[in-house]
Amino acid sequence: MTDDNAMLKRLHELRSEHRDLDTVIERLVHHPLNQLQLQRLKKRKLQLKDEISWIETRLIPDNIA
Repeated sequence: MTDDNAMLKRLHELRSEHRDLDTVIERLVHHPLNQLQLQRLKKRKLQLKDEISWIETRLIPDNIA
């Protein structure tokens, strides 16, 4: 498996987890007793977004003409 293939696989996993967190966060927004858990999930979602962006920048080369 090449590095690009491994990064594509990881990117797919991260995007899937990011979508799953969207669903969980949407459910918790309406339950004020779960605010700490909600904050942790939102923080994890931001971490995933950062990692997704990092991988995307490695996979998609800059085309400076």
